Amino acid sequence: MHVLVAGGAGYIGSVLVPVLVEHGHRVTVLDRLYFGNTLAKLAAEVGPTRLNVVRGDTRTFDPKILEGVEAVIDVAGISNDPSCELEPELTKSVNIDGGKRLARLAHEAGVRRYVYSSSCSVYGHGEGLGLTEKSGRHPVSLYARAKAEIEDHLQELQKTPRGAGPFEIVLLRLATVFGLSPRMRFDLAVNVMTKNAYVNRRITVDGGGRQWRPFVHVRDVADAFALAILADARLVAGQIFNVGSNTNNVQILNLAFRVRDAVPGTEVAHAPTDPDLRDYNVAFERITRELDYSTKRTIDDGIREVLQAIKDGQLDPDERRWYTLKQYVFLREAERAMADMGVDGRLLSAG
Repeated sequence: MHVLVAGGAGYIGSVLVPVLVEHGHRVTVLDRLYFGNTLAKLAAEVGPTRLNVVRGDTRTFDPKILEGVEAVIDVAGISNDPSCELEPELTKSVNIDGGKRLARLAHEAGVRRYVYSSSCSVYGHGEGLGLTEKSGRHPVSLYARAKAEIEDHLQELQKTPRGAGPFEIVLLRLATVFGLSPRMRFDLAVNVMTKNAYVNRRITVDGGGRQWRPFVHVRDVADAFALAILADARLVAGQIFNVGSNTNNVQILNLAFRVRDAVPGTEVAHAPTDPDLRDYNVAFERITRELDYSTKRTIDDGIREVLQAIKDGQLDPDERRWYTLKQYVFLREAERAMADMGVDGRLLSAG
């Protein structure tokens, strides 16, 4: 199958794309490469007929790259709440306008299966425990509201007739992701707590720590996407699936204690902040029951692997690219400097 992965060089994409290639799919990646080309080595090894990385933006890319594509996986966009709030209009442009454009062009190009990376954050301040796919959405952040808007757009687009046959959308609402990736992120709860415990011997808990979150390993997420593009349309077309496991629902304070236990001598401190409005405990029975999917990695597995990678020097905890907000701020300032001082697209060189 020819699969286009939007955001394929990002945190999830960098783990997902090698899985798709390993499964024998032909993969085209569309990515701005804000955090570097994490797929360059793999692309050189397998060749362009199996993996082609296209540097581009969902808002402006050439629709020709969708020719012959049978499935699209959209994991693109500005991620995490602080990064989204940095420049709200930019976030809306990328996460909403870009997401809608990609979906519309895929629909027009005759793509059959469209898998969207949504988020359990759309539940926002959840009403009760064990939220299912039928539970109400109460997104409390711009990031989550954008996810909800794209969900709605895709559900409407699926109803739009076309001559190329059905447009099968699959909405995967991911738990908060953790674990190692070639495009590492130290702004996700499990990862950043583990880093802070090892580097500073201190974990700071915001919002009181009693708020619930579901978690899922990035490789388990990759497996879910790989399953979704091939699953029987009778099971997945037009459907929503929470992706994670019931055992990985934990309260943030409990998560901090688990990380503390893995790094002796770590202090858990409470920040004097307002309560965190994001509070959701999610049920994951549906994806297991209907798609025979189950996660294979626990939160403790993720803590151990991230900790070991830092200890071994595999990860530099000071690397700017591992912090989404820091990298976006850097890129914004670089863009402003180029606009203010650049000549013919250059700052120092004469050409």
